[in-house]
Amino acid sequence: MHKTTLSFYGGVGSVTGANFLLAGEQTRLLVDCGLIQGERFAHEANREPFAYDPVSIDYLLVTHAHIDHIGRIPKLVKDGFIGKIFSTPQTLELSRLMLPDAFSVLRSELPHGEMPMYDEQDIEKAFSLWKGVPLHQTFSAGEFEVVMKDSGHILGSVMFVITRQGQGSTLNREKGRTLADTKQKRSIVFTGDLGNAPTPLLNEAETVAGATYLVLESVYGDRNHEGEERRKERLAEVIRANAKRGGVLLIPCFSLEKTQVLLYEMDDLLAKGQIPKIPVFLDSPLAIKVTDVYRRYAESFNEEARARLRKGDDIFSFPSLRITMDSKASSEIVHAQSPKIIIAGSGMSAGGRILDHEQRFLGDPKNTILFIGYQAVGSLGRQIQEGVKKVRINHEDIHIRARVETITGYSSHMDSEHLLEFSARAVESGALKKVFVVMGEPRSALFLAQRIRDYAGVDANVPELGESVEIEL
Repeated sequence: MHKTTLSFYGGVGSVTGANFLLAGEQTRLLVDCGLIQGERFAHEANREPFAYDPVSIDYLLVTHAHIDHIGRIPKLVKDGFIGKIFSTPQTLELSRLMLPDAFSVLRSELPHGEMPMYDEQDIEKAFSLWKGVPLHQTFSAGEFEVVMKDSGHILGSVMFVITRQGQGSTLNREKGRTLADTKQKRSIVFTGDLGNAPTPLLNEAETVAGATYLVLESVYGDRNHEGEERRKERLAEVIRANAKRGGVLLIPCFSLEKTQVLLYEMDDLLAKGQIPKIPVFLDSPLAIKVTDVYRRYAESFNEEARARLRKGDDIFSFPSLRITMDSKASSEIVHAQSPKIIIAGSGMSAGGRILDHEQRFLGDPKNTILFIGYQAVGSLGRQIQEGVKKVRINHEDIHIRARVETITGYSSHMDSEHLLEFSARAVESGALKKVFVVMGEPRSALFLAQRIRDYAGVDANVPELGESVEIEL
């Protein structure tokens, strides 16, 4: 049996900052290198030296392009990493947008006189090391063999199935989206983030069976989402109620996936006459660019979305949509007559144009702020969502009188029930030895681990930050 060590250097005890190290006899391989977000000491934590020598890392595998999975890659490069980076082509293209934008935000938030933890040259060097590989195509990473499976989270997101060279591909495609080969030997699956099913735009996450070890996300490990129909009804209800009051509906929205899903749903609701034709402002240059990438990869969408495209429907646009690329156009939104809807980043109100709109509109009881994505502990969005009456935005105290609404059904993460079902299916072949529950707040991760032990009958635990375990791979 070959010696293999699995270490947890991020994404444990927290949703963000994913960073896992798989060390074999000759190969050291990272899965994700994400930014820590939302937490009180996130700024300091992101700047700390890595717990390993970046020079010693041979490969970096990237599950998807969200900043909490890619945000520290340029720092890894600055600190000496010169290995190879692999992801899907979609993730590579999206990361070319996400990383420069994140750098701009991070630089703007630096205390006076403090240097950024990396620069533009480090971003460019990272991309010079980065290669896009299609789904289901097996590739080598030193002594390991890797194949990517669809995780259904965002465009280009994947799970990594890793075996040792010479064992052959551990999982083979069978019967649609189910993968299994119980004859093969040991493997480890890093799920990355698993998509909520059914998703409006994308295919569901592929089912994995035959793995020996599972590193499983748990963002919503302790709660369930609203169903598909209810989430759309709730969106329509919130829009109609806000329009009736003549208010401004603010939607802090992640530029990647959430914005595209929201436009897709609004387009359909408008076509069916279920919401009024009021102005909708997409006030996020990054979201506008990301949407263009989505248009280019329409073959990755699910059948329903592709069918709408075949009928000539521009699924990300409608007549009442207004695009505001520059800051001048953004500043003029205030003069547009209400009712109106403003979609802007960042999704956790951690920066971006949404802050100006929140500063201006949260004090009016006619207005509404709607959350449709995860709000990290410590973020401004989480504070507002949990009902605080006063927040500080742009050096001004803002008294919150606007209505606060949340729709959980638009989460792009599996909920507790689906995570348990995913784990149970992984157990079916009898090969699964252990589940490591990660990328969740402590309560969520511990709850899910207990459910997996109780209902799936397999060993599941929640690692500590910095913990290393020996696995048989």
